[in-house]
Amino acid sequence: MSESSARETTNPNELDSSGVPLSSSSTEETGPDPNWTPPDPVLSEATALDPLAPNEPLEDAGNDVETTQEAVVRRSSDPSANKKKWTKASNWRPRMVRWQRQLARVNALESTLQAEDDQTIRKRSLALRYRAMAGEKLSELLPEAYALCREAGRRSLSMRHYDVQILGGIALFEGHITEMQTGEGKTLTATLPLYLHSLVGKGAHLATVNDYLAKRDAEWMMPLFEMLGVSVGIIQTEDDQGGRRKSYGAAITYGTAKEFGFDFLRDRLLLRAQNRMQTEMLGSGDGGFSNSGDQVVMRGMHFCLVDEADSILIDEARTPLIIGSIEDTVRDQIIETYKWAAENAPLFELDEHFEIDDETKRYELTARGRSKVRALPKSDLVRTMGLVDMYEYIERSIKTHREFLLNRQYVIRPSEKDPNVDEIVIVDEFTGRLAEGRKWRDGIHQSIEAKEGVEISVPTGQAARITVQDLFLRYPHLAGMTGTAATSAGELRKIYRTPVVRVPTNRPPQRIQLPSRVFGTLNSKFEAIAKEVEEIHATGRPVLVGTRSIDKSVLLSKLLDDLGIEHEVLNANNVEREAEIVAEAGGRGKVTVATNMAGRGTDIKLSNDVEQIGGMHVICTELHDAARIDRQLIGRCGRQGDRGSYRQYLSLDDDILKGGYGAIKYEKLKKRGEATSGSVDRLAAMFHKAQRKVERRHFRDRMVLMHHEKERKKMQREIGQDPYLDTPD
Repeated sequence: MSESSARETTNPNELDSSGVPLSSSSTEETGPDPNWTPPDPVLSEATALDPLAPNEPLEDAGNDVETTQEAVVRRSSDPSANKKKWTKASNWRPRMVRWQRQLARVNALESTLQAEDDQTIRKRSLALRYRAMAGEKLSELLPEAYALCREAGRRSLSMRHYDVQILGGIALFEGHITEMQTGEGKTLTATLPLYLHSLVGKGAHLATVNDYLAKRDAEWMMPLFEMLGVSVGIIQTEDDQGGRRKSYGAAITYGTAKEFGFDFLRDRLLLRAQNRMQTEMLGSGDGGFSNSGDQVVMRGMHFCLVDEADSILIDEARTPLIIGSIEDTVRDQIIETYKWAAENAPLFELDEHFEIDDETKRYELTARGRSKVRALPKSDLVRTMGLVDMYEYIERSIKTHREFLLNRQYVIRPSEKDPNVDEIVIVDEFTGRLAEGRKWRDGIHQSIEAKEGVEISVPTGQAARITVQDLFLRYPHLAGMTGTAATSAGELRKIYRTPVVRVPTNRPPQRIQLPSRVFGTLNSKFEAIAKEVEEIHATGRPVLVGTRSIDKSVLLSKLLDDLGIEHEVLNANNVEREAEIVAEAGGRGKVTVATNMAGRGTDIKLSNDVEQIGGMHVICTELHDAARIDRQLIGRCGRQGDRGSYRQYLSLDDDILKGGYGAIKYEKLKKRGEATSGSVDRLAAMFHKAQRKVERRHFRDRMVLMHHEKERKKMQREIGQDPYLDTPD
């Protein structure tokens, strides 16, 4: 989560209750009109755009998305949810009017609470908990609960929730995904629905992308919750079962999606072993744990607030969380075959020995390729392997040699368990961070280990399995927040039944978009980038350059070294210095080269004199598979109404063209680029079209996954199997 933007203030009327209006296009526009005054959201509905109107989904999601009344009712706490579909902005006006009335009630309580002492505030919070557990509706308790939370934040953290943050908190309580720009205080906003849902005593979870952010945000907000008498638990990867049970027993629990999923699976395995499996829910949600013997650690799944919702709910939706079973008895044979395949994979030629399906990216040996496999020398262990299995091992090794590259998809680093042993660690393509504890499926991870000569981790069977998508669909109350959800609004609404709303910024954005530049080759593009960095650096403005992979960040770093420009490199290889690098990135004359890990969970603050000279300048070196990830990087500049600018650099050998148009057209464009000197900026639109094609394909893949998972679970339940524990490998 980004750092909160709230500042201490004693004047409750300092901010307008409606916030800043948004245009129907992106918030990444140029500066505000100095004569602008906030419109009244009720009186001016005929002329002013509703600042919290739903965003239009991408064309790939919008045409086939229909939200039923049943779906709306299931997710939302909104009392009017069963009356209208979420399809037109006009349907949001009654909801917005109601939210404004709730905001007015929250503001009306502020002066009263400011006059009370800390003990009285705590007593009020305790009284709210009794009322909630007695059955009073949370929607009726919302104004007082949010007012208490705001006052606790002002006293304990010197942070007062802005009115737009209160509106965002109301939207989150009613089961929405809120899009909040960088620096607008998602961390502080999250305290509102977490506190309100915790009152019923069933637990409230906040799921984020890694242990560091979970621990940082929980410890940061803990004084606020402690003032209200609310306990907070933190789930970390290294925690034992007792520590986890205590953390889940707290009123509010911070953790990662991965840890929540694995704890769910472990509890399910334990319940089966103890012959106490419940059909649909873990526990009854009534709390109370025994400290003796093996006991489940989770007490139920009531409410979950997903931080960086688009990353977790979309980018990682297909990621399976798997608990392995006992190792295979033919371990030595498997290891030997992986090594044999890795040694021989470079001998196979495309078209002659194998073919690649452009749609599925599947590698398949030709007749000559299979003949070559049979003719290769083999050890006694490999010779006992089935011939069809040998073909698969070779196909897998060819794929890893061609598509999985060191310092792009993965890095090699000492194992945490044994520093003397190296291991393969995945670099998450969406966040740029190391995906600790994750492995590729279907033998890909072991094939890479064999290629790099590190110890091969023998694949295990499955004892339990659940996808990230399925995990969050189990929560009866689900909400999320992110800086980039608008372009995926249709998908989030269709799969998770969580409508997307855009929360206005507290101050008008002043981010300036500069024209995109297109070059023929990567080298010419990077030379132009280095030149622009040199020019901007000379003015004293800080510069942030985003790259898609570690190797490209290293390449650009070398070019800057040649120009004598002092800079920092932030990627998965030096994640331990992330906080230090980010803290200094907004200083005068600072240059930072980063993978897209700089786009999540960080908030770059400008030093005092930088704002006057134009703010931070962001350079994007190529388009990602999803426009959301580009927007994350762009969001590093222009936070909280600061000045800033950004520019997109592209080249005709960028990966996005291959993904969007296929290998044949990509090769033609690549050859055209090699023959091109200078820039060809007129081709910029072609890159965005390719990006939309890739987004559509990924959307279809996720919908197919959801369909197959649904059918598989239905079939297994019909034959009396548990869909999470009896899933075949």
